[in-house]
Amino acid sequence: MVLHTNTLKNNLISGTLLLTLTGFLSRIIGFYYKIFLSRTIGAEGLGIYQLIFPVFALIIAVSAAGIQTSISRYCAQCQTEQQSKRYLVTGLVLSLLISGICIVIVQTYAPWIGSVLLEDARTISLLRLMTFSLPFACIHSCINGYYFGKKKAVIPSVSQLLEQLIRVTGVFLLIQILTEQGNLPSPKIAVLGILFGEITGALYSITMLLFSREKNPAQDSRALSPEVLSYLQTLRELCSMALPLTCNRILLSICQSSEAILIPMKLRDFGYTNSDALSVYGILTGMVFSTILFPCVLSNSLSVMLLPAISEANSRNRTDLIKKAVRNTTQLCVILGLLCTLGFLLGGNWIGIHLFHNALAGFYVRTLSWICPFLFLASTLCSILHGLGKPTLTMLINLSGAALRIGFIFIGIPKIGLSAYLWGMLASQILISGLAWISLRKTPEPPKRSA
Repeated sequence: MVLHTNTLKNNLISGTLLLTLTGFLSRIIGFYYKIFLSRTIGAEGLGIYQLIFPVFALIIAVSAAGIQTSISRYCAQCQTEQQSKRYLVTGLVLSLLISGICIVIVQTYAPWIGSVLLEDARTISLLRLMTFSLPFACIHSCINGYYFGKKKAVIPSVSQLLEQLIRVTGVFLLIQILTEQGNLPSPKIAVLGILFGEITGALYSITMLLFSREKNPAQDSRALSPEVLSYLQTLRELCSMALPLTCNRILLSICQSSEAILIPMKLRDFGYTNSDALSVYGILTGMVFSTILFPCVLSNSLSVMLLPAISEANSRNRTDLIKKAVRNTTQLCVILGLLCTLGFLLGGNWIGIHLFHNALAGFYVRTLSWICPFLFLASTLCSILHGLGKPTLTMLINLSGAALRIGFIFIGIPKIGLSAYLWGMLASQILISGLAWISLRKTPEPPKRSA
């Protein structure tokens, strides 16, 4: 038992560090990639390219995100490889089926989505091209969920980095070819980059899955049908978790879209012109958020690895391990968060003036710096709740936080400006992390062991 606990701990630490490293590398590559795109397709072209991402994020959330998390959780509980593969296959088929429906909808209604919803007809062809990457994204996502559930972070980490590298390299080569031919690069090149990256990630994941071998296959052959759920039962279990997770993603996406509309509107009520309101909002989303959220690579990586670890501990009725994870996670997030807060407080002005050439961005970074401990706590504690099989509770907690932020937008911004939204974000994350912590404190005490 001690050996199993140590192995679990080592897998958690090594997986978190590996995902953090690849996450940092991917973000750095992505940062320079955006600079390269802005210089080649121009600011307007980059803006058109960015317009399709809310649609892309929504269909990914519907077809893959919730299913990936569900596969990860249930694979972590499996005693045999046969059981794990059944969850993977069932989730993959479900994900591809939903992605096919999403493709048909987007292909059919792309003119309306582009012209009416996004208010730019130039996005229609981009939307249609983007849909071809969806099946590959689903394959990539589901296989990653399987490996996360097995506490094997190497393959998902490599696929993430490989996907980013191929995307950037592919776009760079295409732009070079077009330039040599005397043609002007367009946003369509960037969408092709997404397609190249997702195809590469899917092919790599499939290859690793097919050629990987389990260390103890004999165990699987001894534990067959009676312990293995039917595909229908497996589907029901996956959907029981994936459905609330998907609803959570969709509702949060809607809330975030509402915030994007409401903030400039309420800034105008405060007294800003339309141009000033959009400029301030651009500073917030393009400069401040990218700075504050950069350290979240660590907490996001920890969250991904925590979910299967907690799920396995829960299936073994190891409430002692769960409580220890909650305690250690809380301490780690608070310490790291306070260090980030200190760094942003001391370096916020420098970041704004020297990095973004905008003093207002520095002020906002310093104001929002206090969110870091609670931002880390919220993501990791909610991941633990997912591992315990409580996605509905997590959805309600996140919606409570979103409702609080929107309340600050409506009431606070017209009175004191954008600072109200920043304090609303802080209050929101305090609420989410507090509710998650209280929920986890209700975990029953483990039974006392006899000597």
